[in-house]
Amino acid sequence: MADGKFLRSHRAWEDWLGIALGVLVMLSPWLVNEISHADAVTNAAIAGLAIMMLAEFDLVAIRRWTEVGLVACGAWVAAAPFVLGYGGQLRSLQVVAGVLVALLGAFELWQRQGK
Repeated sequence: MADGKFLRSHRAWEDWLGIALGVLVMLSPWLVNEISHADAVTNAAIAGLAIMMLAEFDLVAIRRWTEVGLVACGAWVAAAPFVLGYGGQLRSLQVVAGVLVALLGAFELWQRQGK
């Protein structure tokens, strides 16, 4: 572990974390009881499903495009409240979840460097 191989190895927990974050994004409007903004609910459902699917694809077969997709989806989820114009607890939850998804995807991309 001292040689850094532990961090460089892709682990299944990373993909399961991605799936869990996708579920969190998808359910976020209901978790904070802010379902009055139809665009926010639709966006959360689609983005959450996309994150879950990308993480599942990565669980089955590690591909660079799934990790790039996680970074893109995470960035969109974090930016969507500002683009679509909704706020409150939903904005905070989605910004945090989006940043976490993007960081997870970036971490997985970093693990693939040099492979």
